Amino acid sequence: MEQSGPHYDEASTIFSPDGRLYQVEYAREAIKKGSTAMGLKWKDGVLLLALKPESSTLLHHRSLEKIYQIDDHIACATTGLLADGRHLVEIAREEAQWNKIRYDEPIAVKDLVGSLCEYEHLYTRFDGVRPFGVVLIIAGVDSTGCHLYSTDPSGAYLGYKAVCEGKKSSDAMTHISKTYTADLTLSQAVELGVQTLKKSSKKRMDVEMIEAVTIDKKSGYQKISLDVLKRNTEPHASDE
Repeated sequence: MEQSGPHYDEASTIFSPDGRLYQVEYAREAIKKGSTAMGLKWKDGVLLLALKPESSTLLHHRSLEKIYQIDDHIACATTGLLADGRHLVEIAREEAQWNKIRYDEPIAVKDLVGSLCEYEHLYTRFDGVRPFGVVLIIAGVDSTGCHLYSTDPSGAYLGYKAVCEGKKSSDAMTHISKTYTADLTLSQAVELGVQTLKKSSKKRMDVEMIEAVTIDKKSGYQKISLDVLKRNTEPHASDE
């Protein structure tokens, strides 16, 4: 017999009697299926790493983007639904450019994250829309220091010293929490990040499957080369 009354898992705007928004919870489940992405603060900046999905042996890994530049001083890694991630990246880029036009200065990292999460929150409040099934790990450097944030489909966000999202993220966070220190050099942070991704993958990992960038106080946004990543895939990679 068909049940009457509202179907709480069919609309993102209706709370269930026990106070849950099922569509937001479903979005979080989509994120858990995404390939692993992580961020680490090191002593002079922030490092982002992302593992590209292993959907096919015929896939050209360079055609996949998991880390995006937002501005000269901000980048983000995505995990979950890639199309949702690309849309939010475009929104973030527009907000960063509008800030330059309005105030003639780069946007503060926290202001950008707050604005982006307000936009995400709108998609949990109206009929005919759904929450974004993606997490953005946003890293940046501004006049107040180095910042690392992780967003949520509900529109919430939190700041971190180190964070991992996506598939096997709980295992990765356990590994990071045992070894992370705030005074890491860039080389040490890359080594920790690569070894963490390697452990969470549980498979032989091709270095081309890893994407990495750093944002620091001196040089801003910079991609980490494949040569640097290759050196850090060795079991006992040495610090530069």
